[in-house]
Amino acid sequence: MTIKLWDWDKGWTNTHVYEGHSHYVMMVVFNPKDSNTFASASLDRTVKVWGLTGGTSPHFTLEGHERGVNCLDYFSGGEKPYLVSGADDKTVKIWDYQTKQCVQTLEGHTNNVSAVMFHPDLPVILSGSEDGTVRIWHSNTYRLETTLNYGMERLWHISCLKGTNNVALGYDEGTIVIKIGNDEPVASMSAGKIIWAKHSEIQTGNLNLTPKEGVTDGERLPLATKDMGSCEIFPQNLKHNSNGRVFAVCGDGEYIIYTAQALRNKSFGPALEFVWATEGGDYATRESTSKVKVFKDFKEHKSFKPSFAAEGIFGGELLSVRSDSFVCFYDWDDCRVIRRIDIAPKSVEWSSDGEFVMIAADDTFYILRYHREAVTAALESGKPLGEDGIEEAFELQYEISDKVVTSLWVDDCFVYTNSFNKLNYSVGGETFTVAHLDRPLYLLGYIPAENRLYLIDKELNVVSFSLLLSVVEYQTAIVRRDFAAAEKVFPSIPKEQHNKVARFLEAQGFKEEALKVADDPEHKFELALGLERLEEAYMIAQEQQTDSKWKQLGDLALHGGLLELAEECLLKAKDLSGLLLLYSSNGDAAGLAEVARLANEAGRTNISFLCFFLLQRIEDCLEVLLRANRVPEAAFLARTYLPSHVSRIVSLWREDLTKVSKRAADSLADPTEYADRFPDLSYGLVLEELFKKRRSNPLGAGQYNTVKELLDVDLIAAMKEIGETDVDALYQAFGFPDSELNHVPASAAHMNHNHHAEPEPVHVAPVSAPQPVQRSPSPVSTPMSPPPAALSPEPIHSPVRHLESSPVPSPSPPSSSPMPPARSPMPPAVDDDLDVDAELELTPKSQPAPMRSPPSKTVPQAEDLGFDMEDDAWT
Repeated sequence: MTIKLWDWDKGWTNTHVYEGHSHYVMMVVFNPKDSNTFASASLDRTVKVWGLTGGTSPHFTLEGHERGVNCLDYFSGGEKPYLVSGADDKTVKIWDYQTKQCVQTLEGHTNNVSAVMFHPDLPVILSGSEDGTVRIWHSNTYRLETTLNYGMERLWHISCLKGTNNVALGYDEGTIVIKIGNDEPVASMSAGKIIWAKHSEIQTGNLNLTPKEGVTDGERLPLATKDMGSCEIFPQNLKHNSNGRVFAVCGDGEYIIYTAQALRNKSFGPALEFVWATEGGDYATRESTSKVKVFKDFKEHKSFKPSFAAEGIFGGELLSVRSDSFVCFYDWDDCRVIRRIDIAPKSVEWSSDGEFVMIAADDTFYILRYHREAVTAALESGKPLGEDGIEEAFELQYEISDKVVTSLWVDDCFVYTNSFNKLNYSVGGETFTVAHLDRPLYLLGYIPAENRLYLIDKELNVVSFSLLLSVVEYQTAIVRRDFAAAEKVFPSIPKEQHNKVARFLEAQGFKEEALKVADDPEHKFELALGLERLEEAYMIAQEQQTDSKWKQLGDLALHGGLLELAEECLLKAKDLSGLLLLYSSNGDAAGLAEVARLANEAGRTNISFLCFFLLQRIEDCLEVLLRANRVPEAAFLARTYLPSHVSRIVSLWREDLTKVSKRAADSLADPTEYADRFPDLSYGLVLEELFKKRRSNPLGAGQYNTVKELLDVDLIAAMKEIGETDVDALYQAFGFPDSELNHVPASAAHMNHNHHAEPEPVHVAPVSAPQPVQRSPSPVSTPMSPPPAALSPEPIHSPVRHLESSPVPSPSPPSSSPMPPARSPMPPAVDDDLDVDAELELTPKSQPAPMRSPPSKTVPQAEDLGFDMEDDAWT
């Protein structure tokens, strides 16, 4: 029943004891406008006001509640000397503590009112009750705005975070934080003059008086403000008209139009929403969901009732009325339906000339072109308009998936802020980011003379960002396809903006022009490749000297059949895969040898193996496998192609396998130990020597039809039938001595007839030298001769018939490495119509018998060992 006052500056000394209540004191609140007074609520049904000075008796008592008072709060904004209280009589009362009278009683709660609060920034009163609801009342009209119920039993406290719209609610079962109102400031800008509302106070600032030098993007501007006066309503929306001479304030179900120079009332009336037309002083109001009025010269011109519930209106070139599922556009003069569009927009923004309109939905916005001539013609025709209006009125230009928060037009450039705190602008369907914002900012306007956009935050701080009008005008001209105007504007664009312009031109499909404008080497290179300007791309690659550029240029040259250019680029890019494709396609033995060397140095085992295999250097293939520690694969390769090496490789395999399993190592069979398991090994050794000898006398591709039947010959069976094991004799028997084979040995033909086996593929060897063909000059004037190691041993035909290969030095003598007596993994494609000489290697059908281990041992099978020829890794 008493109230005690402690002074913390005096060590928490109890300085006063206030007595006067006859029941429990439930709450005490200091007056924010007078720190020497405070009020108390008590279950004795009264509210008492006390002072820190002048005694311990109450200054006065407010009576009116029928039951105990639980809570109270002072009004902190404006000049109203109000106090709100809540009691067990289920009511909320607003008191004028100067007249000591009850101003208003708010009813609606069904249980004791346990918490009340004036919102410090918004014109609302919040009340909570033990019935579990929170009711929000308008502090000016005292109308109930909404009721919240979160089902968490009784509510006991309401608190607001200063400077925000966040409100915390405390219940029996927990706490909830909600956000009420709108963070967007109530402000408008015209011709550099800004007007905003701070609570009910109207203030103005003039950007024309701020310093123009040294302005940094995003920096708060030192804007001098001036109070214009107090508004009679709480502003929820504020907007200048097109000429900036007047502005309208809307809120509390009313609108007031003021002059911009001084706060003089020009017009007023009821309105839930207020919008201006693009030109002149026309405006419209929405009084309810069923009534819209249009005004001209501050007088009512027309009133109409839409055939649907009007949830909102938007101004601009046309008046638009929104329902919950579509929007209808009306003309300002006769309020006729011009067009219905099945989008429920959050906002509608028209360009200053009325040619373009933006319609923003939840997560997407649409840019449409308004065809004024088509609308005028349709209206003058006198034909009745359907409920959907004139179909030709709008044409969709583009749509962008983004959430628009605030927006404006600069010529035909749409500028907006989005939900990710980005300041963007869009022209011709392309979006560019002006700045990443560190907090939510809201667009005010654009001053062309300064090339700057102005934005404001919820604390009414004004910042600016640069947006060059010359760039916007150029992009606008390109979108309109007015190239003469674009050419005139371009010289005024700063050089540092050329790359942005180039990107825009590329997006619009003008790659030739973009290449002329671009300064960024990366972008120029991309454009040159896209336009197949290989000479320009080559010069850029020469300057940049990056592997990626050389590789891209090499791939494009290869695709276009420019083999010399492709070779130079791929060599500079160290693109071994591309070089392998190029050299193997051309039969360039020296080139393949160089690729094999580079692959060995780079650790690209698969590529080096394949190069050696194509070059018939099987010994080198064997060493590649051994260096890669792929001993099992080496053993099988030797068993098939180099039987003289089998014993050495098996020894290495056993040594390696012993580290894992000695039993498995012992199961490996060595031909020197188990000769009975390798019955045809002796024939394989003879064939190995035979093909070493045969390799020195290559055959031309033109002889393929003559010797192709030999591909199916089982050479081991043939050796057994001939009964000859001498290498020279076999050489003669198989027709190898003459490189121009004109006949098929009878014995071979006979054996082929009686032995039905699958044909073995041929093997590509170093090519013979055909007549050189004409090669067109390289598109790049710079010499591009490949290094000597990469040259083909002799001129060859290119797949592109108009290219010419220059004569090159004679090839080095052929290697003495053995030719594999088994099928090659890459059979060459042979075209009888092409005069291309290439060596054909006859491969024996029969191979030495598979290795067989002693009965007590097991031998790993080839399919258990993985060797991936496609990738650069061994599996």
